[in-house]
Amino acid sequence: MRILLLGANGQVGWELQRSLMPLGQLKSCDRYTANLEDLAGLQKIIREYEPNIIVNAAAYTSVDKAESEKKKAYCINYEAVAFLAEESKNINAWLIHYSSDYIFDGKKIGAYTEFDEPNPLSVYGMSKLKGEKSIIKSGCKYMIFRTSWVYSTRGNNFVRTMIRLGKEQSNMRIVSDQIGAPTSAELIADISAICLRNALYDKCSKKNKSGIYHLSPKGKTSWYCLAKHIIEELTKVGDTFCVNLEDIYPINTAEYPVLAKRPHNSLLETQKIQSMFNVYLPHWKIVLSKTLQDIYPHKI
Repeated sequence: MRILLLGANGQVGWELQRSLMPLGQLKSCDRYTANLEDLAGLQKIIREYEPNIIVNAAAYTSVDKAESEKKKAYCINYEAVAFLAEESKNINAWLIHYSSDYIFDGKKIGAYTEFDEPNPLSVYGMSKLKGEKSIIKSGCKYMIFRTSWVYSTRGNNFVRTMIRLGKEQSNMRIVSDQIGAPTSAELIADISAICLRNALYDKCSKKNKSGIYHLSPKGKTSWYCLAKHIIEELTKVGDTFCVNLEDIYPINTAEYPVLAKRPHNSLLETQKIQSMFNVYLPHWKIVLSKTLQDIYPHKI
């Protein structure tokens, strides 16, 4: 079994290098060895390696910047994805791809299911949706995992930013009217590997495993409550911050202007992935605790 991993040095890609390794011979490519803006180069890699599985963890993720870089966002999140889907179809390979809660407008009361109608508010969200549709249209074997509020021990993400700001600032103003479930890259990678193994080797089930799956932990929170939780948990184990919990203030989305609109509700219903692959998704606080342990291994 040959697996081609794209975006290997990103948050999710880095964890996938670990979780996919037991499934087969893994070829990991970062943006320098496999540039999604170079389709000819991508084709050369695919044709030479002849993978049974292509895992695309690469993406254009600068949500605000995408508003002024629409062409680049579409090139990476849509055109390259469509190309990967066609290549996967041609060589009969599985395509594993990652999408986002940003394909929804956030106006629904309650969690979004895989059957809810997308309505992106931003260029980024639309580029991810078009990528999804191109995969489905290709007719290849695929799994699209929609995730939300992704963080990890590396890269730029909310958890690491809150830790840094908490050590630099005496007060913080955090958006409180957007809700979601923070999802660790480690959890995404582990569940991806379980689902992929199931799709490859479960000969007893006659179910078609191709499809879109929502992947996020249980529970919900706001950015504001998440920020307070991070500072509180690390303070309990002796870490020090410039900011006190009472000096972290809630604000509305309108008070924090950004170029791209965000969905107010990013909750994803995960019953489909849990029942299809018999996986358990823990509460977001439990998953976050593990990441904080990895960041501060001698404290928690």
